[in-house]
Amino acid sequence: MVVTSELTSEWQSEGLLGQRLLAVDAISESDLRKALDIQNSVGGLLGSILIRVGALSEDILLKVLSEQSGQRIVGQGVDLPELHELFVAMDESKIVFDWYLDHSLIHWSDDNKVFYCCKQRTPFIEDTLRYFFPEEEREFCLIAGQEMDTVLDFIKKEKSVDELISDSGSSKALRELAEEAPVVELVNNILAQAVNTDSSDVHIEPDEEGFAVRLRTDGVLYTRFRQPAERFPAVASRIKLISGLDIAERRLPQDGRITTRISGSEMDIRVSTVPGVHGESIVMRLLPKEREVVRLHALGLESDHLELVEQAVREANGMFLVTGPTGSGKSTTLSGALAAANDGRKKIITVEDPVEFVVPGVTQIQAHAEIGYTFAKALRAILRQDPDVIMVGEIRDQETADIAIQSALTGHMVLSTVHTNDALSVFTRLIDMGVEPFLVAAPMKLVQAQRLVRKLCEHCAEPAQVSDQIANELAGLNIEVDPQWKRAVGCEQCLNVGYRGRTGIYEIYPISPAMRDLVVSKATNSEIKRLAEDEGHRTMYQDGLIKAARGVTTVEEVIRVTSGLEI
Repeated sequence: MVVTSELTSEWQSEGLLGQRLLAVDAISESDLRKALDIQNSVGGLLGSILIRVGALSEDILLKVLSEQSGQRIVGQGVDLPELHELFVAMDESKIVFDWYLDHSLIHWSDDNKVFYCCKQRTPFIEDTLRYFFPEEEREFCLIAGQEMDTVLDFIKKEKSVDELISDSGSSKALRELAEEAPVVELVNNILAQAVNTDSSDVHIEPDEEGFAVRLRTDGVLYTRFRQPAERFPAVASRIKLISGLDIAERRLPQDGRITTRISGSEMDIRVSTVPGVHGESIVMRLLPKEREVVRLHALGLESDHLELVEQAVREANGMFLVTGPTGSGKSTTLSGALAAANDGRKKIITVEDPVEFVVPGVTQIQAHAEIGYTFAKALRAILRQDPDVIMVGEIRDQETADIAIQSALTGHMVLSTVHTNDALSVFTRLIDMGVEPFLVAAPMKLVQAQRLVRKLCEHCAEPAQVSDQIANELAGLNIEVDPQWKRAVGCEQCLNVGYRGRTGIYEIYPISPAMRDLVVSKATNSEIKRLAEDEGHRTMYQDGLIKAARGVTTVEEVIRVTSGLEI
């Protein structure tokens, strides 16, 4: 527990703190007596002792100290800068960096004021700061102990990396540099931050001044911190080394893979490097090895959509295609569909690249295009395994499409994905691949498109009003919903973003005889969409509007995700 306010002033006396805690019923008299006995025996700060013995929470102690002293709490009215900026500010200070570490003290500037936090504020610290910074307005702040330890640990590692890079010069080989402990810790810290924030991708992007580390969280990229340019070769070399890439090759793109354990989770990490003007752009996609299979009912499907999907996967034969861009949750949906189809009486086989979800009771095959084991070749082998349900990770070419369609026409249920913007464009896409229109239409049971929208943080979302236009659009949909519009705010729980987690919005079209006839006659997308509208099906935007009306997400988020689509 960091208690910058338990010393040096009259109101900071241990006795007064204890009496204050008693006055607000934060502790009992017996707790106080026990803590004072421990303090008399071994020393230490009263507040810290009360926390260690379990008599007091750190949040309550900080609140009491803040009320007594008038000092603000970090995160409540005063915020820490980005951690690397904090390190730079301390490194460029008039005081030797080691002095800050010796006294467990941090400082930063904002609006012509200097802020300080330390583990134990003493007259010596105050005299030193007054001597070196006589003209500056100073403010001491309270900070939670765990947060202070995290900050101090970070800046110690930053200092170690700086010393290593500056000492290495040109004499140390990149491979040796990549294996040094500070560089290893820096890369591990980047990956740990990504896992702890449930990020899907890590982007390391060099520019003229340095390089940025950005994490894609809930589908949106956030810059977590920046690093100086001289560190980039060491970080890039470390990532290449552990992913099996050529450290010396900087002119050609490379792809690699890492299997490791991060923050208690087994992870597969796909690494891609692409040379740029200022250095190689590095992207790492994080794929947890142990992920629970998501059930269809947990994917945000409305009841009518859920019924359509469940009915499709129970069919004896036919084709169910899920469409959308990369990162729209197609693989998650298909894994849920497989789990729904797996009733213990069917042979289910998949071919994927990579296998992202392990589904119990399903035979899953990993494609390896680099050795010629493509989706098409694997699909031919699967057909000799007497399957009932086949899942193909993606239909990318005519050969795969032809085999998948023939499989659907000969007594198999085929599930797969196609990259299109909306569901009904799948027909045009398959025809463009070279498949005959009547073959496209004949086996199709259901086509689905989806996007992922961020869910509102349950801790800080607030009620909101929407325009008459939005309200009228909702009223025009054939679905019952009690509108509870909300807006994003931001709090500590969601890292001040206002959103936490994601859910799907969908457009799902069962293929009617009339729609099948339009496909065979090579009708335009507009004509097919007009028929779908006449049949009463809703678009992704309309489905998102229902989610927003239920208070799951916001109208702004739905518009952001569906922009560019016909709504």
